[in-house]
Amino acid sequence: QVQLVESGGGLVQGGGSLRLSCAASGRTVSGNDMGWFRQAPGKEREFVAAISWNGRNTQYKDSVKGRFTISRDSDKNTVYLQMNSLKPEDTAVYYCNIIISWPSRASPYWGRGTQVTVSS
Repeated sequence: QVQLVESGGGLVQGGGSLRLSCAASGRTVSGNDMGWFRQAPGKEREFVAAISWNGRNTQYKDSVKGRFTISRDSDKNTVYLQMNSLKPEDTAVYYCNIIISWPSRASPYWGRGTQVTVSS
């Protein structure tokens, strides 16, 4: 079974940038659509972005379009989320996962995520 480990989170001021990484181990995910999700305190986990297995298709939550970019490096078995112009409302724990139904239905197995905190 594949294991996904998220990293790159931290505390950043509003308007700043972070780059999240999701490293897969156990097997390759090069044939899988992949996505990023987030969960803010007191809220349900929500879809943020998805990238197709070949990198040709992407999809984003409306509120992050133009600010976030999802990408992948199949050689490194890693998926990335570049986050620019961060806002306090982007504060959440961010998770990556395999997409089992495009674009936003994820597998039921979640990693620990990485905390992103944006100060105003």
